[in-house]
Amino acid sequence: MPLFAPLPTETRHLLDGIPALIDKTFPLPGRFRPGLPADVAELSRLLTSGRGERGLSYLGRPSLLSAYLRFFLPWNLYRLCRLLPGLDLPLAAHNRITDLGCGPLTFAAALWICRPDLRPLSLELYCIDRSGPALDAGRKFFAALAGDNSPWRIHTVKGDLYTVKAQPAALVCAVNVFNEMYGDISRSGTDKLRRNAEKSARLLAHHAADSAAVLAVEPGFPRCGEFIGLLRGVLGGRGYNPLSPCPHDKECPLLDDGKKNTNVKKRWCHFAFATEDAPPALHKLSSAAKIPKERAVLSFLFAGPADTKQKKAKTAAASAEAPAVSSTLRIISDAFPLPPNRFGRYACSAQGLVLLAGHKSAIEKTACGALVHAVFKNGERDSKSGALLAELSIQMG
Repeated sequence: MPLFAPLPTETRHLLDGIPALIDKTFPLPGRFRPGLPADVAELSRLLTSGRGERGLSYLGRPSLLSAYLRFFLPWNLYRLCRLLPGLDLPLAAHNRITDLGCGPLTFAAALWICRPDLRPLSLELYCIDRSGPALDAGRKFFAALAGDNSPWRIHTVKGDLYTVKAQPAALVCAVNVFNEMYGDISRSGTDKLRRNAEKSARLLAHHAADSAAVLAVEPGFPRCGEFIGLLRGVLGGRGYNPLSPCPHDKECPLLDDGKKNTNVKKRWCHFAFATEDAPPALHKLSSAAKIPKERAVLSFLFAGPADTKQKKAKTAAASAEAPAVSSTLRIISDAFPLPPNRFGRYACSAQGLVLLAGHKSAIEKTACGALVHAVFKNGERDSKSGALLAELSIQMG
């Protein structure tokens, strides 16, 4: 399945019912409901411009936890339900999943909602977070969502991510976690951000079994995209291949282009998609809080153990080849007009940042996140961005 495909009917039906399920599971007295949009707006401020005021236990405040459950939890579920069906998760019966910084069990709930193929499996989920109220709410919410007959065993652990011990897992994930650790690093603090990525990679690898995959999902801001690129490089040094979204296993060209080629405008790896299929009740609350969500944005990395022999063979073959005339690309931007009557999207490739051009209808159908095959134009570069120029050949998924 392609990345960020439209929601299947069953998934959309379940997501549409989430706001009502949250209201039923966590009743909000009528006298507090008029203040909900303001609580959502305040929590949004604390998560962005006011993060210095937030504190570590902000979800321990009832008004902020209520706002999180009714606004941020459903939106995070929606983002993950657009992402997870497109990932080849290495899960089988009796496997263990470790969710670092799980909050109110967002990943577990999203996996249940959008991956019906995994619901019958006897999975064990270790959900670790420092907020007791968030874990309590997550247990209650997941029970209401999955019912009493779910074969999934949920274990919640309150504690610091770096000190909690757990058995090695087949899948280790961290969703909207690491940005809380590097959010205060200045834009010029790349070395400090790299050290943070090294620390995060050690954490993921520490909880992973030998054949495990790791998944990190972050907000789609430039700093988050840079962190994901650095994390990709560190994990590569630990023997992990990027499985998605990267169309290659070479160094991240978006980071390289910002350093080696001064003519290339700095870009970051992120994906945006329209939210017209998100729950109507959620859109209504977003409007009331003056935080409209016409598009959802995220950065992510899904990585697994590298086959060392295969990787060396691919690297040797690539070094022996002549300069590439075609390549597999991952689309990482919206469509935009190009002169004279063309349209384009930016894409990532093993050769670097690419400006993919074509007819308007073809480019618009090639959505952000799509994997495509393109033909380069004799090494030509775009004068504005410095990106390599290419023409769309085949959309692969």
